[in-house]
This record gives sequence, C-alpha cells and structure tokens, in this order.
Amino acid sequence: MGYRVFKDSQGAEWQAWDVVPQLTERREIERRVRMSPVEHADRRTSRDRRIIKGRRPTLTAGLDGGWLCFENGGEKRRLSPIPKDWQRCSTAEIQRYLQAAKRAPRPSTAAELNDFTRTQH
Repeated sequence: MGYRVFKDSQGAEWQAWDVVPQLTERREIERRVRMSPVEHADRRTSRDRRIIKGRRPTLTAGLDGGWLCFENGGEKRRLSPIPKDWQRCSTAEIQRYLQAAKRAPRPSTAAELNDFTRTQH
C-alpha cells in the first residue's frame, strides 16, 4: 500500500492511499478432499464447515479492482482504477486525480453505517 500527503490549490491537506480489496473470507469453497468422521460429538448442525456469519460485503461496481482513496478529515473520495503514477506524479496531477474522484459517504453512527451497507448491495 502506498501513501502520500499533499495540499490542494486551496491549501487543504489531503492524504492519499491505494486500496486493493482482498477476499474477506478465505474459505469460499470446501477444500477438504474427503470427509472423515470425527471421534467425538460434533456440535455443528450443518455439513458445511465453512465459517461464514451474516452477508458477505460486496463492492460497488467498478471498485473490485481497487481504488485510490483521498481523505482530508471531513471528506473522503475514491478514484478507480488506481492511476499507475499516483505516488510519483506532480502535485498538479494528483490534484486532477482528486477532482476526478467520487465522494464517498462517511457514516457517523452505527445505524447510518448499517443503512449505508444495505444501500451498497
């Protein structure tokens, strides 16, 4: 993950970093070649031994390949795809990337976060 701090044309300081999503749950498929009985009582009620609780988070269309995140304390933006030169480009160029980035909602309470999560599916 790269990281960069810069000031925009109005003097506001921004932080930028790249986000490359990983699988949130490794065990998407049953990896065992054969199932063997256990010697003790098993408390599980399902034959599916993968551990998955609740819904899997899904990404907004276009973000599955990663994004460049911009944040300045009160605002957060995302740009996808990640520009290859964002870590070493000029300040003017990183500002153009910032202007092209879309605002990302920032839920402030647990209830707002739950509402936000539901609307992203």
